[in-house]
Amino acid sequence: MTNIQERKAQLEARLAALDVKLHEIGAELDSHQSRDWEELAVERETDEVLEGEGRAGKAEIAAIRAALDRIEEGSYGECVQCGEDIAEARLDLLPYTPFCAQCARNLQR
Repeated sequence: MTNIQERKAQLEARLAALDVKLHEIGAELDSHQSRDWEELAVERETDEVLEGEGRAGKAEIAAIRAALDRIEEGSYGECVQCGEDIAEARLDLLPYTPFCAQCARNLQR
């Protein structure tokens, strides 16, 4: 069983890694200024992929910050929907999840 301080450190490390990645994505997007039409087309395709990664990263950052808030509140590991404990195995896979497996399934329907 992972203790709460280990989980917090894991979330903070992921948050730091995402911050670095988002800065790298921003720098890459800013660097695309080709004057050649073919290169510009390739850069635009790359930009779309990078922008998608950036959106996903920002969503994960929001989820991690919410999980860190739940740690501070003392409610981390409890489903925000039903109040039941979230399985340790689920938290191992998605340490920032606010939902138990059952509630997550219900939300996808």
